[in-house]
Amino acid sequence: MLHIGCHLSSAKGYLAMGKEAALMQADTFAFFTRNPRGGKAKDIDPQDVQAFLNFASEHHFTKLVAHAPYTMNLCAAKENIRAFAHEILTDDLQRMEAVPGNYYNLHPGSHVGQGSEAGIAMIAAELNAVMFPKQTTTVLLETMAGKGTEVGRSFAELKSIIDRIELQDKIGICLDTCHIWDGGYDIVNNLNGVLEEFDRIIGLNRLKAIHLNDSLNPCGSHKDRHAKIGEGCIGLDALVRVINHPQLQKLPFILETPNDHDGYAREIALLRSHFHKK
Repeated sequence: MLHIGCHLSSAKGYLAMGKEAALMQADTFAFFTRNPRGGKAKDIDPQDVQAFLNFASEHHFTKLVAHAPYTMNLCAAKENIRAFAHEILTDDLQRMEAVPGNYYNLHPGSHVGQGSEAGIAMIAAELNAVMFPKQTTTVLLETMAGKGTEVGRSFAELKSIIDRIELQDKIGICLDTCHIWDGGYDIVNNLNGVLEEFDRIIGLNRLKAIHLNDSLNPCGSHKDRHAKIGEGCIGLDALVRVINHPQLQKLPFILETPNDHDGYAREIALLRSHFHKK
C-alpha cells in the first residue's frame, strides 16, 4: 500500500485533520506544530487527541510527520534567535508525546556566515540538550536544497549532525525530492546511485519519511522551488520510480506541492494509480 498524504492545517485539531486526510484517500499527513512563522502553539485537547487516535487506528493510518516552524533556527548567529528556537523545540517535543510514536521533521538551520562546521556543532548540541530518553518521537533532519547558508545541503553534512547525537535511536532523515534534486542529486537519471550514496554515507535505516515534490528548477540549482507532481523538472515518471522503489515504498510520502485540497486529492489519486506493491 502507498502511504501518502499532504500538509494540513492543525487549527481545527487532530481529528479534523484525520477526517480531511481520509476524504483525500490519504493514510498519513503532515502538520505544522504551530504557525509556520512561529508563535504560540494551539492548546492540545485530550478528547480530540483520543478521538483522532481511535479514528487513525480504524482507518489504518501510518506515522504522521509533524513539521517544525520555519523560524526555528538552531544555529542562528544571534543568541535571542537560538533561545527562541530552544523554546520551540523543547515545547514541541513535549507536545508530540500527545500522539506518541510519530515523526517531528525540522530544517536543520542556517549558519548565517558562521560556517557549516559551526552550524553543525550548534545544531547537534541543541538537539542533545532538548531530546530526552523517554521520548517516543523520532526527530527527522530534512535534506536541504543548499540555498544561502543552509546546513544539510549534502548527505555528508547531515551525517555530521547525526554522528554527534547522543540518543541515536531517536534521530532520522526526511528526504525531500525537490531539495535533493535542487541540491545536485540526480534522482531522474540515477535514483539507484543517489540511494546507494545515501546508504553509504548515512544508512538507509535512517530514512524515515519522504517529502514528495516536483521542482521548478534544474538539478543543482540550489533554489528550493516546489512544483506540482509532473509539472516540474523532475517529472512524473521519475517520481513514480521513487514511490515504487523497493527500498522506499513502505515509507510515508508527504506532498508539499503548491496545491489546494482538491489538487492534493488529485495528486494522491494519480500517484496511487501508478503504485505497484512489491
